[in-house]
Amino acid sequence: MKFILKTLITAIAVLVAAYVLDGVHVKDSMTAVLVALVLGLLNSFVKPILIIITIPITVFTLGLFLLVINVLIIKWVSNLVPGFSVDGWVYALLFSLVVSVATSLMESLVGTNQPPNQNQY
Repeated sequence: MKFILKTLITAIAVLVAAYVLDGVHVKDSMTAVLVALVLGLLNSFVKPILIIITIPITVFTLGLFLLVINVLIIKWVSNLVPGFSVDGWVYALLFSLVVSVATSLMESLVGTNQPPNQNQY
């Protein structure tokens, strides 16, 4: 249930980012849900591998290379999902920032990012 809620929140954040940014295009709400699913999968499985591989570059750039990894993930999602496009690297960076902030705000309102209750057993 939590996965579905987080996916829907991310889909809403994708729609918000597409509304705010001129260089991001989302065909419809089902495309936004598909973008949220693919983005969640890539962030869960591919991004940690990229972070481990690029540790020396990340340390040398004081963590700024993580923004490049975010942009690469967004551009990859735009290539995988039909109906979703990002016009350039700058819009991909802005899209990742807007989606991160919007998702964080909505999850704090809904309460999905709270740790589980330790006294439930």
